[in-house]
Amino acid sequence: MTTDPLVVFTPSGKRGRFARGTPVLTAARQLGVDLDSVCGGRGICSKCQITPSYGEFSKHGVTVRDGALSDWNKVEARYDEKRGLKPGRRLGCQAQILNDVVIDVPPESQVHRQVVRKAASARTILMDPATRLYYIEVAEPDMHEPTGDLERVGRALAEQWQIPRITTDLPTLSKLQPILRKGGWTITVALHKTHATDTPRLVAAWPGLHEGGIYGLAIDLGSTTVAAHLTDLDTGAVVASSGIMNPQIRFGEDLMSRVSYVMMNPGGDAEMTRAVREAIDALAVEIAKEAGIDPSLILETVFVCNPVMHHLLLGIDPVELGQAPFALATSDAMNLTAKELDLTSLPPSGGVYVLPCIAGHVGADAAAVALSEQPHTSEDLVLIVDVGTNAEILLGNTSRVLACSSPTGPAFEGAQISSGQRAAPGAIEAIRIDPETKEPRFRIIGSDLWSDEEGFDLVAADSGITGICGSGIIEAVAELRLAGLMDPSGLMGSADQTGTARMIPEGRTHSYVIHDGTADGGPLITVTQGDIRAIQLAKSALYAGARLLMDEMGVEKVDRVVLAGAFGAHISPKHAMVLGMIPDVPLDKVTSAGNAAGTGARIALCNLGARADIEGRVRRITKVETAIEPRFQEHFVAANAIPHKTAPFPELMQIVTLPEVSFNTGGDDGGGRRRRRRA
Repeated sequence: MTTDPLVVFTPSGKRGRFARGTPVLTAARQLGVDLDSVCGGRGICSKCQITPSYGEFSKHGVTVRDGALSDWNKVEARYDEKRGLKPGRRLGCQAQILNDVVIDVPPESQVHRQVVRKAASARTILMDPATRLYYIEVAEPDMHEPTGDLERVGRALAEQWQIPRITTDLPTLSKLQPILRKGGWTITVALHKTHATDTPRLVAAWPGLHEGGIYGLAIDLGSTTVAAHLTDLDTGAVVASSGIMNPQIRFGEDLMSRVSYVMMNPGGDAEMTRAVREAIDALAVEIAKEAGIDPSLILETVFVCNPVMHHLLLGIDPVELGQAPFALATSDAMNLTAKELDLTSLPPSGGVYVLPCIAGHVGADAAAVALSEQPHTSEDLVLIVDVGTNAEILLGNTSRVLACSSPTGPAFEGAQISSGQRAAPGAIEAIRIDPETKEPRFRIIGSDLWSDEEGFDLVAADSGITGICGSGIIEAVAELRLAGLMDPSGLMGSADQTGTARMIPEGRTHSYVIHDGTADGGPLITVTQGDIRAIQLAKSALYAGARLLMDEMGVEKVDRVVLAGAFGAHISPKHAMVLGMIPDVPLDKVTSAGNAAGTGARIALCNLGARADIEGRVRRITKVETAIEPRFQEHFVAANAIPHKTAPFPELMQIVTLPEVSFNTGGDDGGGRRRRRRA
């Protein structure tokens, strides 16, 4: 019997087998994939655009070959002729599944578009940008003194601004003469310096007095999301923030999957480089439009990213980062131009600065966190945790700073979760479970109301209740433990053991029903045993990394914890502690730093001296390699329990009581009885 083709949708990870000839849009609807369509599949609205991916996808267990989808048809050709389709795009209502295929649903084709929750935090930054504006009056050409226009611009800068020498490139030089004449020999120039003592480079010019300002982009290039802050280079004010999903997700959700893709698919690195650069180009246009400025005014871009993203951004094969000794092509900061990175939406002469990496698995994003949070200035011992698909962890004080990365995977961001989704309107982001009734109440993105409050149904009607995002699943697992529905090993009980019909059987395990929208055609949102295992693996890796740094420092506890990134802004410290994600400290010593990596990028964007500071600072940070440290595995196994197998968590126990339940059916207590605490 011939097996029907397998289709895997990214970034959701949903998959299924369908008969040959099934339209992609039909398959998406049957699987509950978030793929938009307004025209009902008639090829008119173009909302259902998708991108098929080809090659070997070991993560998904599928190889996609040419011919996986039906050929381009007349409807697609007509639409492309009239309105245009991006290269590689197909219309989901027209493309038919013929063989195994991986389908990426781009953000603009999703009904519930991503909300990238990496907003810019308020921060006082000393302004000393690498790119500055100078207004000058230039001497007109004189037949008796035959000097070029550029040389006379240089002379005016020396006389009026005490800048002795400048350089420029050919694209900028080619525009200089008409600008000078249009301005009547008055001109505003933008000069860029890579270091304080360098000769400035002329990167842009305007006739007369330019009052439209110049701008820079601070970009946090993450494995899952790309967040950008458009910043006024005169005031340091963030004038717009935006973000998109990293399109490389279709090649693998975690970093090692992407490295594996490169190993198995010749040219895969170039494919991923092209995808992320195109995404950055689109993001730059979008954020400029949001701010109401011309992208030509964006003369500076700063990137922070992990080592794999660093190499793929720069067009460097990341394979060496997938195997010991995890060698970087370079760990130094990079000074480039937009043209060198093929960023066509930005001025070609615009400066690009990439922060230095700390080591093979601890990248420029960790350096940016160090620049933002300054652990080397802390009198007390501070643990800084920046959680994404890969956790960056810093531990330090005035005497010493340590760093490591820990492979947490994408579960914290809603991926690999049965009802999981990215942070978008309609996603459950917070939850509480009554320990007596076992009933849940929750809040969704896009509403400040809880589900048991008046008016919630009206607000939720716009977006629907669509799934559960990273912050929601973290709180859900912690709440299951607090409500006695899950034991310390992470095992959930049955309806009989727990006394609630919300526990439903699923094979040999049980799932907890948060919301049942099936009566109205909506989803059944549950927490499954598999979801809990995914969160256990992620949180164990995080805790083990932190514990490894503590071992290296020779301490049993830290004084305070700083939660950075989107995670830090949206997870309550109590739930993080109940899960055992972070070491035990008083809850008032757990604070959020917001998007610390993005803040570090903004500091580097606005202050040339900060770049020199972090370039020197990273050489004094001690790197601990989790991949080859035997104690990491020991800590990882002990941290599988919730909150922990051996660590007592005394500070947590002062504010919560964790029910002593066991749902191991082989136990003497029948699995569900609560045990009394010993005095």
